Amino acid sequence: MTTNDLKGAAKLSIDAVNSITDLVEALHRNISGLAPIVGESREGNTSGITGLVYRSVHAVTNVVGSGLDAALAKLAPLMDAGTTVDAAASPQREAVLAALNGVSGDYLAQTNNPLAIQMSLRQNGLKLVTLPANGKLLIMVHGLCMNDLQWTKEGHNHGEALAQEFGYCTAYLHYNTGRHISTNGADFSALLEQTVVAATANNTTPITEIILLCHSMGGLVSRSACAYAKQAKHTWLSKLKKIIFLGTPHHGALLERAGNWADIFLGISPYAAPFTKLTKIRSAGITDLRYGNLAHSDWQNKNPETTRDLRTYVALPANVACYVVAATKQAAPPKKNERLFGDGLVAVKSALGQHQQAGLSLKIAAENQLLVYGTDHFQLLCSAEVYGRLRGWMVL
Repeated sequence: MTTNDLKGAAKLSIDAVNSITDLVEALHRNISGLAPIVGESREGNTSGITGLVYRSVHAVTNVVGSGLDAALAKLAPLMDAGTTVDAAASPQREAVLAALNGVSGDYLAQTNNPLAIQMSLRQNGLKLVTLPANGKLLIMVHGLCMNDLQWTKEGHNHGEALAQEFGYCTAYLHYNTGRHISTNGADFSALLEQTVVAATANNTTPITEIILLCHSMGGLVSRSACAYAKQAKHTWLSKLKKIIFLGTPHHGALLERAGNWADIFLGISPYAAPFTKLTKIRSAGITDLRYGNLAHSDWQNKNPETTRDLRTYVALPANVACYVVAATKQAAPPKKNERLFGDGLVAVKSALGQHQQAGLSLKIAAENQLLVYGTDHFQLLCSAEVYGRLRGWMVL
């Protein structure tokens, strides 16, 4: 771990203690005030000696936090002396950071926590340096709580195998999955534009062809990027030839909707309401997965607890071949009137872009769809059947 890692962890710990103190105070306030079983939670802080105790806990906690920052600043030269770039990109560290950013990445970014992941294009866990000599770029976009190193599963990497067989240069988007999907989408578009422009300006081979291979949330970020590229008239969009979606929840994920209903039920009673602070430890990125929000307007000035699908329809980019892969844990096709279950995280229809409202359906041609049986959400990354279909789509 680097000093910045420890600083970030210390800051997050201090924030957690303060939040738990607020939760306990809210419980104390409602109990001492004899709030009704059902109704609104009492507002404001506790008073008297009780209030003094809680204010003192906050004060001591913040002093400890300041002391930790000062101590780590002095220790930094010693602690980071032997740290190399390769060590900073170790798979273990990257996996922990990716998971943490997925759950609370929006908060990490808002509080300038050093643990917040900064978006970049990478190769082998390091910042992208080598651009394609032949102008053909295959970009891999990972999903929620994951990172660019996790595309390799059971010794196989779809992107690297495709790149070797069809002559592409692979690049991996590394990003904070806890931020809003639309925020990541806009930044991804700007980053691609910067990369394409730089390739031309530096007298290297211009990038002439881009393919996006996306897993899970990565597909939503890529669709959002295309929409913002069109809006900003970015040139990279004209070079985009194909997008392949693996298990992307185009119309949202059921687990996030279940989490939202849990918040609503807990909020009915003032005695349970403080605990929604714990159930709501879901990042903006996770909340966007409720229905598959892709635009800023889907969440700006909107109630984050809404149970209605209020998103703006975002069409797939024009003149770009789009392919979708869905998975089901069922070993065989369902019998008549039998329900078809998804991959454990994403429903089949959502992954295929199908929706009961015709205006929201992505209308992807049957030959551009694949449903894989006996496979879960993460096995999509190493499925031989999936790779076989990817090879076929690459030559079209």
